[in-house]
Amino acid sequence: MTKIQKIQEIKKRFLQHYANPKTELQYRNIYELLVCVMLSAQCTDKRVNIVTPALFSKYPTPEILAKADILEVKELIKSISYFNTKANNLIKMANQVMENFEGKIPSTQEELKTLAGVGQKTANVVLIEYFEANYMAVDTHVFRTSHRLGLSKAKTALQTEIDLSKAFKTNLSILHQAFVLFGRYTCKALKPECEKCFVEEFCLSKSNFKPA
Repeated sequence: MTKIQKIQEIKKRFLQHYANPKTELQYRNIYELLVCVMLSAQCTDKRVNIVTPALFSKYPTPEILAKADILEVKELIKSISYFNTKANNLIKMANQVMENFEGKIPSTQEELKTLAGVGQKTANVVLIEYFEANYMAVDTHVFRTSHRLGLSKAKTALQTEIDLSKAFKTNLSILHQAFVLFGRYTCKALKPECEKCFVEEFCLSKSNFKPA
């Protein structure tokens, strides 16, 4: 099997196993989605979902969040990793949305990346989930599983994103979500459930690959 055939077969199997994968973050609009994704960095979706109901009840719009007391925001998200930095970024982000985007969350990668606390991965996740945009975002799950399958040898998440985008070309939004779920529940970091794996023959290593 050639490298191209291998990529095509892996892609086909992921699309078959995950017909309509969605994020496990709970949100009702693009503002809530952006906040959830910002909070989820180096934190579980489960923990984010525990915190956000009270947060969104108190700050249901960027306009209200922009005027928030930083100590109150920190108190609401204190069980989230790096809550001090994230609280500051949330309020800065809301102010930027009000000042630069007329109170509406921007809908392009470049505009999203101008917001505090929003890098390329966060921007891509928002666009993937909300607009089904043809982007790939690389978190720890996508990085680990793509390296185990030999789809990338890159040392950084950004270069891995480039490798996967070039390899798969289409259906990137579906494949991103699929790889996340695959890494979270099957191809786990420490105890991968190889007996449940539908691409086991392509696995090169069970090492717990992490971005540099």
